[in-house]
Amino acid sequence: MSPAVPLAYPRPMPEKPTKEADHGVRPGEITVALPDHFDASVYFIGRIRTPWTRREDCPKNARESDALCTIELDPRWAAALQGVETCTHLVVLYWMDKSRRDIVVQVPRHYGESRGTFALRSPARPNPVAMSVVTLKEVRGHTLLVIGLDCLDNTPLIDIKPYFASIDSVTDAIVGWHRDRK
Repeated sequence: MSPAVPLAYPRPMPEKPTKEADHGVRPGEITVALPDHFDASVYFIGRIRTPWTRREDCPKNARESDALCTIELDPRWAAALQGVETCTHLVVLYWMDKSRRDIVVQVPRHYGESRGTFALRSPARPNPVAMSVVTLKEVRGHTLLVIGLDCLDNTPLIDIKPYFASIDSVTDAIVGWHRDRK
């Protein structure tokens, strides 16, 4: 048995978001104190290149954009792309590293009504994991050209998975507050 290797975590989390992540709190929003340590760690497997460098320039959601974006996979993970070229669509998971993590009730600017963070697709969340279903246009070595992202340039990449319309699409899914808004 090999000797125990000390883990990099738990590591103290910042009490407040960093200056670059501090996008302010809107009236009606509620924040909480963050936990004092992390429970897990994540390997960023690459970076996402988009045309957007400012939060206000990003599309509200990925379906609103037809911008061609680039997913640059770390070369060590290149072999994991075997077979990806046969996919028309992929699920991309990424880390919204510039987002606040302490807001539990939000007031989205395009709705103006309070909603709990877990009832929204906002990037501000305890763990700012985002996902998009993208259209794969081309594979070039360890780089993917895709359409359908809504993140800032240089966003860390967490994972890539094939999108299966047969199991990933739930045609009768409802978000009641969204359906009922006037």
